[in-house]
Amino acid sequence: MSIAFPMFRGLSAFPITPTDAHGQVNTDGLVRLVQRLAAAEVDSIGLLGSTGTYAYLTRSERRRAIEAAVGCLDGRVPLIVGVGALRTDDAQDLARDAKAAGADGLLLAPVSYTPLTDDEVFEHFVAVAQATELPLCIYNNPGTTHFTFSDDLVVRLAEVPSIAAVKNPAPPPTEARARHEALRARVPSTFAIGYSGDWNTPNAVLAGGDAWYSVVGGLLPVPALGLLRTAQAGDEAEVARWNGRFQPLWDLFKELSSLRVMYAAADILGLCRAKPPRPILPLPPAAYRRVAAALETLDAGGR
Repeated sequence: MSIAFPMFRGLSAFPITPTDAHGQVNTDGLVRLVQRLAAAEVDSIGLLGSTGTYAYLTRSERRRAIEAAVGCLDGRVPLIVGVGALRTDDAQDLARDAKAAGADGLLLAPVSYTPLTDDEVFEHFVAVAQATELPLCIYNNPGTTHFTFSDDLVVRLAEVPSIAAVKNPAPPPTEARARHEALRARVPSTFAIGYSGDWNTPNAVLAGGDAWYSVVGGLLPVPALGLLRTAQAGDEAEVARWNGRFQPLWDLFKELSSLRVMYAAADILGLCRAKPPRPILPLPPAAYRRVAAALETLDAGGR
């Protein structure tokens, strides 16, 4: 299979974007997180994804975050940047900003207040894809956007020049292979089908998925890479063993949200002491203790 854009394959690690209470990006803290990912040799870094709280940042702060990440990476790891916005023209501007700041690829979610139709989403994606020459990944995240991409819409968008990949929510393990193969059969061989939803994604990779767009990988890249590489090798027993180590964290992700857990974990590990943007509140002390215990189970202190 030809690989046109390898940045959309393997482990794409999504860090938080540390800010102060007024939404100003702590670039020093962000650089520390990004350098940690580069040192672990992740396959790409997903800046300003949902875990990176892009929707809570101004255009200027998003640009500052991209420039800080690009400046410290110096081309070592491909940088994929989220450019979602309510208005199409704003998303186009964000795409141009990302290109000018040195991003390697784009990630676009159909952010909306008024529910969107398939045709509206299609035209939105075409317009943003045409704003730059950067390859673009479809961000299918119904949990936050309340829009679900059908396979038909993904197939339609896969025909658009520069739309090179999709980031789908990983299906339950029992459905992963059938659903992956159904879409794989309908899109070009160069179009990458990746998955998010950390607790189900390793099984989606076992089923043939090209990428793991990972929340946990943005903070704990070494164990995340260990899990991904075993899935890429098709080692089901080893994937099950790794998943057992991660299970306490997966349980917390599902109960408390991966975003809140990652902010707490960054604090516990001494990597970054930022709080999530209001109105999101930090986890209470009892939940912090549970996150700390899950990290100990994973032996994440040095990761």
